[in-house]
Amino acid sequence: MNLQLAARFARREMRGGIGGFTVFLLCLMLGVAAIAAVGTVRSAISDAITAQGAVLLGGDAQMSFTYRFASDEERAFMDAHAVRVSEIVDFRSMAVTREGEAAERALTQVKAVDAAYPLIGEVALDPPMPLAEALASRDGVPGAVVDPVLADRLGLVPGDRLRLGVKEFAMTARIALEPDGATMGFTLGPRTIVGTADLEGSGLLEPGSLFDTHYRLLLPEGAQVETVRRAALAAFQDTGLRWRDARRGAPGMQRFVDRMGSFLVLVGLAGLAVGGVGIGAAVRSYLEGRVETMAALRALGAESGTIFAVYLIQVGMLALVGVIAGLILGAGLPLVAAPLIAERMPIPLEIVIAPRPLAEAALYGLLTAALFALWPLARTREVRAAALFRDLGPGRRALPGARLGAVLLGLAGALGTIAVVLSGVPRLALGTLGGVAAALVVLTLAALALRWLARRLSGRARGRPALRLALAAIGGPREEATAVVLSLGLGLSVLAAVGQIDANLRDAIARDLPEVAPAYFFVDIQPDQIEGFRARLEDDPAVSKVDSAPMLRGVITKINGGDAREVAGDHWVLRGDRGLTYSAAPPADTRITEGAWWPEDYAGTPVMSFSAEEAEEMGLKLGDMVTVNVLGRDVEAKITSLREVDFGTAGIGFVMAMNPAALQGAPHSWIATVYAEEAAEAAILRDLATAYPNITAIRVRDVVDRVSEALAAIARATALAAGVTLLTGVVVLIGAAAAGERARIFEAAVLKTLGATRATVLRSFALRSALMGAAAGFVAVVFGAGAGWAVMVFVMEGDYRFEPASALAIVTGGALSTLITGLLFALRPLSARPAEVLRARE
Repeated sequence: MNLQLAARFARREMRGGIGGFTVFLLCLMLGVAAIAAVGTVRSAISDAITAQGAVLLGGDAQMSFTYRFASDEERAFMDAHAVRVSEIVDFRSMAVTREGEAAERALTQVKAVDAAYPLIGEVALDPPMPLAEALASRDGVPGAVVDPVLADRLGLVPGDRLRLGVKEFAMTARIALEPDGATMGFTLGPRTIVGTADLEGSGLLEPGSLFDTHYRLLLPEGAQVETVRRAALAAFQDTGLRWRDARRGAPGMQRFVDRMGSFLVLVGLAGLAVGGVGIGAAVRSYLEGRVETMAALRALGAESGTIFAVYLIQVGMLALVGVIAGLILGAGLPLVAAPLIAERMPIPLEIVIAPRPLAEAALYGLLTAALFALWPLARTREVRAAALFRDLGPGRRALPGARLGAVLLGLAGALGTIAVVLSGVPRLALGTLGGVAAALVVLTLAALALRWLARRLSGRARGRPALRLALAAIGGPREEATAVVLSLGLGLSVLAAVGQIDANLRDAIARDLPEVAPAYFFVDIQPDQIEGFRARLEDDPAVSKVDSAPMLRGVITKINGGDAREVAGDHWVLRGDRGLTYSAAPPADTRITEGAWWPEDYAGTPVMSFSAEEAEEMGLKLGDMVTVNVLGRDVEAKITSLREVDFGTAGIGFVMAMNPAALQGAPHSWIATVYAEEAAEAAILRDLATAYPNITAIRVRDVVDRVSEALAAIARATALAAGVTLLTGVVVLIGAAAAGERARIFEAAVLKTLGATRATVLRSFALRSALMGAAAGFVAVVFGAGAGWAVMVFVMEGDYRFEPASALAIVTGGALSTLITGLLFALRPLSARPAEVLRARE
């Protein structure tokens, strides 16, 4: 093999143009651009989170506690290590305006701050004013600033009064920017900011009330954050301390961005797989047009390896062009859309060209191009000088040889390994790549089955010439059907899976949850209020059920005397504090799977009932000792029973329940769920909120709406990425139609010569296209249903129900897209004159 000679031939042959590689370039460019664009945006957000860590957090470090303020020892530690400390109290409450029947109520997330807040950054208000001025008292009434959503919901304008608990505040401004808002996590209500001192007498921060305290620390210049962190955890880890610092100022946001970005990159890889089908088809079509050139070279003594190298060099150069074009497009689109993206982000964002995501996209593109182009390229070795070289097809080997097969497997393995390693979510990457590979196999088998079925049925379509011609063309030796079903089918499969999952999630929320979910969650019910609370609901005919339970919050710190995380791993139960209750007798409908509940008058050493599923996941068993830190006090309890806890009903569920004596004297409140008719919800809320202003009511339907909004946003992002995959499939579809145009011209000429009318030929072309598109759509629906079932059952742990509307849209879309494309490329064949065409083929 002479590489220098091959390079010279490749360069000379490419002087004639690359028109046959348009689809090749477009497919590669779109796939690389999608991955590069997602990577560029993700990189910009990650860089912004890192750079803005201290601003997002509101300090260099944060020490947080649940249900309590920091102790004197903890405050002394903070003062010793920080130059300034700011205390924040975070909790939910009901914001109430007006009185009596005219009263309006809305759930709000209250942030109570001190004079030092914010340590870093600045709260922007509308109308503009310093936060201290906005929170200052006027005529004895303290000020409050509220989120615009809450202001609009309650019809508040500056100067209006609102109540939090039994304390009245004056709304002075709307919140335009909350510098640390992105780190406060998922909230059920819009924000209200007040002064902590002004909450005195509100009844909202009573013993046992649900609240979190966050202490922001501004460290001295040159201080080592890691050193302070280790000292804090060594001194206070067993008291329920949660630590966060500016190195990961917004871990929840970072985690979501990483996972969502990784998933979209994987969807982009599905688009590259679709493009790979087009790449293979484009290379095959191009080489079919170069058979005579290859034969001439062989006749002049060129080795098969040299001919292979000629076209490998050409494809390699074009692959580089396609990848570079994709990188330019993928980096350029986020730069153009930067103002729109930044406007929707809660943090300052600067989108710049990032080398790493572009390098990843280029690597994916080059590996995909090599994987799908090598197979048709290898067939150049089979060209012989002594044959009639009209094409590469009939009689030639369909499967690659052993050496090429090993190379292709190696490329596929490298592509998969890189995707798994770079994604950061190995299980999701493996699942997605496995799904794409399975889809390609299923679609290939479906294309072969379609061609076989078309050959069998074509002979039975007598009397229907258009249908018979269409079936004969689908089942013929040309590979148009395979390319169409593969490319269009994979793009539609992604959309079908997204459609099925989205429809099932919406259906579960809209249909299933309201049947089992309570109307309201009530929290912060004080022990002396629970009897009056129950009395209001007992005789209400619209109320079908009321569940209530005492609740505390505790952090599991030790298991059998050892560190809990070292014993049970990073289980979700160990990530922060968890709900804890007590009960003398098993609550109604409790199903104990192992062990037994304690006697009602039990007053011995603390004992505990643990959720059976979580216990199995954590490796806990009967007799194990679990240490729970409750309000700074360690309570070690022995597991004496395991019980079923269903967290999917939206009712009350606790991982841990103890005997009452174990928690005797610990300040706590009660929670309750109320199951009632929707028409009675307003009256229930009015009566209870009026009687007990400190109680917070969480309307379950509002929570469902928030979850639905989040799911809809994720579905839109996924559908957009899937749309790029489908667009690539359409490009491949157009390429397949364009590549077959010459054959259709000859076919139309022969049919006209034999007496077929233009209408018959047109119907034949239309039926051929529609049948291939419908087949691709049908397979996509089957595969999408399977993927949807797997996600709903194994990932979401829910039920699956086939959604016919989405499926019908997919099949119809597949048929229409191929029909329209086929008809567009049928114009020239229909207008061609048979005599001119047939003479040219002599």
